[in-house]
Formats: sequence, structure tokens, C-alpha cells
Amino acid sequence: MVVRLDTVGDRTTAESLRGSHLAVPRDDIASPPPGSYYHYQIIDMDVLAEDGSPLGQVVQILRTGSNDVYVVRNAEGNETLVPALADVLLDVDPDRGRMVVRLPELV
Repeated sequence: MVVRLDTVGDRTTAESLRGSHLAVPRDDIASPPPGSYYHYQIIDMDVLAEDGSPLGQVVQILRTGSNDVYVVRNAEGNETLVPALADVLLDVDPDRGRMVVRLPELV
């Protein structure tokens, strides 16, 4: 990503900002395409199995070559890896802060 800031006019000043965090007000962020979500919308989201049983909260997003994988941790500290695939994510509701998933069968 390339970012240009009006207040940074030379390379030396720009280099001094390397590794800094850039914050954008949520109202200024464009909506993602349908069926897509920003990571900040997914982190801390409650995750339920399709039968309604709670699985925990998304604590990390692993980026893989083909799809993201959500690390879901329950209150006991157990983790479940949930692939971000259309047939697994049955409902994702950022406004309610929850998603419903159908976990793949273990073989």
C-alpha cells in the first residue's frame, strides 16, 4: 500500500514514519464488497455453531494463500480454527458482533 500525506514532503520524513500505525475514522472507510469483511469487524466477534452452541470469540486471523482462518478461543482457552469459506460461514453479522458457522467434519 502506498500512502501520501500532505504533511510529509520529503523522503527522510517519510522514512521516519516507517512502522507507524495509520488510523482512519470508521465513517471514512468504504464498505467492503458483499460477503467480505474488514479484519477489525471480525476480531472479538462471538462465534456460534449452527446448533446455537457458543464456540468462543475470534482472537486472531491467520492469512493463508487461499483463504483466511479465524482462531476462535473459548472461555477455557481452547481454540478452534475456522476457515473463512462460504460453506463454513453461515451468517456473519458485524452489526450484532456474531457469526454462525458450520464446522467441517473431521476425518
